[in-house]
Amino acid sequence: MLTRRHFILTTSALFSPAIASPSFAMSWPSEAQMAAWDSEITPAAYDPATSNPWGLHPRFLPQRVEANDGLTPGDIHVDAVARYLYHIQNDGTAMRYGVAIGRGDLYEPGTYTVQRKAKWPHWTPTPEMIRREPETYAQYANGMEPGPSNALGSRALYLYVGNRDTYLRIHGTPYPTSIGSRASSGCVRMVMAHVNDLYSQVETGVTAILYPGE
Repeated sequence: MLTRRHFILTTSALFSPAIASPSFAMSWPSEAQMAAWDSEITPAAYDPATSNPWGLHPRFLPQRVEANDGLTPGDIHVDAVARYLYHIQNDGTAMRYGVAIGRGDLYEPGTYTVQRKAKWPHWTPTPEMIRREPETYAQYANGMEPGPSNALGSRALYLYVGNRDTYLRIHGTPYPTSIGSRASSGCVRMVMAHVNDLYSQVETGVTAILYPGE
């Protein structure tokens, strides 16, 4: 079984699902609207390493750490035990971010490919999500428009196995206090300001490995 110990070695701390794509036409925000939303969810004088209006534990703020030898630059590794996402850099380091993962058996460890990226995406719950929690998801059966309250937040990376969309995402969340917990319906959640930084660095086609939660 793969574990986090096989892959990531961190340095000392610098400071102390499934979601489906919409199947019907929706409106799309303009570039000006997306820029306005980005400003809304980004703290003033934003510094990834120190800005923390969300009250996160400091260890969940973005940090540059040392990566084990042999990891492929550009790839993503999610440590489900520590609730960290690592994005491997070209210089032997990784950018580390705090995340939330899926509740119970909704989290699906495995090896995926980032086949699609979206800024301020739409969101539609899957039929399984609606069956499981109709009181939460049935109201969104026809989809949710983009915006700061959207379940996918400001950015989404879409995870595939081959050409099959798994409906698992790495995405922003309007619930930043969930970071560090098991809170989602299977996806990997990030603070929206943090996923914006990650999004700009990730290329489609890279591998994302989600390690077991135990």
